Amino acid sequence: MTDRSPLEAVSPLDGRYARYTEPLVPYASEQALMRARTRVEIEYLVALADLPQTPLTIDRADREELRAVYEGFDGDDAALVKQIETEGYGEYPATNHDVKAIEYFVREHLPDGLDAAQWIHFALTSEDVNNLAHRLLVKPAVEEVLVPELREVRDALIEMAREYRDLPMLARTHGQPATPTTFGKELAVYASRLGRALGRIERATDEIAGKLAGASGTYAAHEAAYPDVDWRAFSRSFVRNLGLDHEPVTTQVNPCDDLAAVFDALRGANNVLLDLDLDVWLYVSDRYLGQETTEGETGSSTMPHKVNPIDFENSEGNLSKANSDLTFLADYVTKSRLQRDLSDSTVKRNVGAALAHCLIGYSKLQNGLGKVVPNEQVMADDLESTPEIVGEAVQTILRREGFDDAYEHVKKATRGRDVSMDDFSAMIDDLDVSEDVRAQLHALTPAGYTGVASELVDDVRE
Repeated sequence: MTDRSPLEAVSPLDGRYARYTEPLVPYASEQALMRARTRVEIEYLVALADLPQTPLTIDRADREELRAVYEGFDGDDAALVKQIETEGYGEYPATNHDVKAIEYFVREHLPDGLDAAQWIHFALTSEDVNNLAHRLLVKPAVEEVLVPELREVRDALIEMAREYRDLPMLARTHGQPATPTTFGKELAVYASRLGRALGRIERATDEIAGKLAGASGTYAAHEAAYPDVDWRAFSRSFVRNLGLDHEPVTTQVNPCDDLAAVFDALRGANNVLLDLDLDVWLYVSDRYLGQETTEGETGSSTMPHKVNPIDFENSEGNLSKANSDLTFLADYVTKSRLQRDLSDSTVKRNVGAALAHCLIGYSKLQNGLGKVVPNEQVMADDLESTPEIVGEAVQTILRREGFDDAYEHVKKATRGRDVSMDDFSAMIDDLDVSEDVRAQLHALTPAGYTGVASELVDDVRE
């Protein structure tokens, strides 16, 4: 097979967006899966040698040599595994079985003098190896690639929230002018939501659990060979030594509820960011936010003046695709016919694609946030042109003073009408209230009616 140009890639993940998805290659590629499977097979072999019941002995030097096989696993090794699977190699016929190919690959790399071929993959089923290998990839892919990117998005939101904490802005509920807020406070809402979503992701990845229990989850072959070994304790120790929780009760298949929880937690974070993408897009549309231009960049093929919010649109598209994939994966991987069927095998190969769409979405959102600049004059003009929004404050203060029908009084004077601050002043002058209250009402302005919005920025948990 010849090397193909990224322009010939079937998926944009390996073509147009390859530079964004590169950090996931060590966790999402087929080579990465081969390396993880090799690690499981070799560590299992070493663990068997540690059992006093087996005649297998592996000294320190041989252990180091074995571990170097997966630690230094490279493209040549991956090519050899693939050759064993598809064509055969030396004494090994084509396996048409990817895990069996790993077994033969490990045999080929046994240290000289170590008679251990019959112990490789001893009493295991392929799913014992696969479920552990997949989790050894998903866990760091999320923890070391996606979570840091999400934290960068959150840090950017917190920084912007603090910078613009006092910048007043007209709010809109149901798309209509509403009680003002500050731009910083609105960004703080997203930072806070994303922080909680990150907590859910971290808890889910902490609970990723692997199984090693044989063809039907009963340790039958293990027990038949060595009934005096506590295989449940062995499995628990082995899986935990790989850095995973242990799932003790399974069929041949790990039920994958743990992976579904991770996918759902990622989807939750993506939903927060999708909401942010949509809001920022609308703020750009309303000219509340301007965008710094990039030298030489084309905004529109026909309208030279345009600076389109393409990063937020791209993020929205990729996060929507990611969520579609994550929903499908979470639903699919938790199902298996009776004790095992193979339909999930091909599906799990697409986990990396879902994570890649997440990563692109996070990267594009960060790019977009780095370009937007609040248009303070537009925000101020919008506030000044909608003085009716202080009506809420007027009627609330009047309620405090025991004014009968305060809400209806203000509603009659403002609803469905173009109202100026002079109109409010005239209405306030006609009210039967104390001069102190009248002064308080006259002091109300749209820009100053933001409550404790600026202080709420400090309530975002780090």
